[in-house]
Parts: sequence; C-alpha cells; structure tokens
Amino acid sequence: MVNPESPKARAVGKPSLKARAISLLSRREHSRVELRRKLSSHCDDPAELEALLDSLERENWLSHERFTESLVNRRAPKHGWRRVMQELRQHDLPEGDLSDAVESLQATELERAREVWQKKFGAAPADSKEYARHLRYMAARGFMADTVRRVLAEVGSTMADDLPPSDYSA
Repeated sequence: MVNPESPKARAVGKPSLKARAISLLSRREHSRVELRRKLSSHCDDPAELEALLDSLERENWLSHERFTESLVNRRAPKHGWRRVMQELRQHDLPEGDLSDAVESLQATELERAREVWQKKFGAAPADSKEYARHLRYMAARGFMADTVRRVLAEVGSTMADDLPPSDYSA
C-alpha cells in the first residue's frame, strides 16, 4: 500500500503545474501576474513557478499582447478608457502594450459612450437631477465628463450648457 504522505500518492490524479496553467490559458488569456496568483496555491517553490511562467512565455502560451487585446475587447464595449486602463495597469504589463491600448480606446471613446448611454437611458434627461444621474453612471464606467457632456448635448439635453467645464482630464 502507498503511503498517503508520499510524493507519488499526492501526484496521482492531480494535474501538473504546467497542465493547470495550460488549462487556465485555454479558457481565456491571463496575464503573468494573474496566472502566478492562480497557480501559487498549487506550488510550494516560487522559483519553480517563475521558471514555468518563463517557459510558457517562450512557448508563446502566455502573451502580454494577447492578454491586453483580450481584456480591451471584453471591457471596452461597456467601459471608458480610464477604467479599462486602470484594470490593465493592475496586471503589470509593459508600457508599450498600454500605450497602444490607450490610443485605440481614446479613438473610439465617444462612439462607445454613445452606445453605453443609449443602452442604459435612451432618452435625454428631463431635469438636472436626472442629468447628474446620467453623468455619474457614465463616469463610474470610466468615461470622461467632457465625453459624457458631449453625448448628452447630442441628444438634446440643455443641462450640459449650464454646468461648468470638467476640472480633470486623462
């Protein structure tokens, strides 16, 4: 009978660290930080985990570019560029990948804001209280106040002209 404490007994029926990593990556793209966090509970040796992550990058299983593109594609339809960039920065991605993402997000910001606003509200705010609610909703999703004011002005809201310009940018 096999001792339940032996390495062989623990290994039977459990996937290897690499198998776990590839299983996670086959479902969706992950950043190195995210994959390290998810796999750390299955590995006692941090050096072994780092070696595996390096190997996955060399074999192109793990890619900063694909992860950035994937996250932008998932988040951009519902969020402004500031919110998407905040999430990307949490993954310690290279600045080169982030600057490309910023450019593409900023180029489509107004169009995406129109779509999000239309889906949620669909009609111009009737009063200043409702205008503020629209503005807060859109700001919470990472859209710039100037962009939201522009969307509301396009739909015929007269409240946008009465408010002072936003005091923040980027």
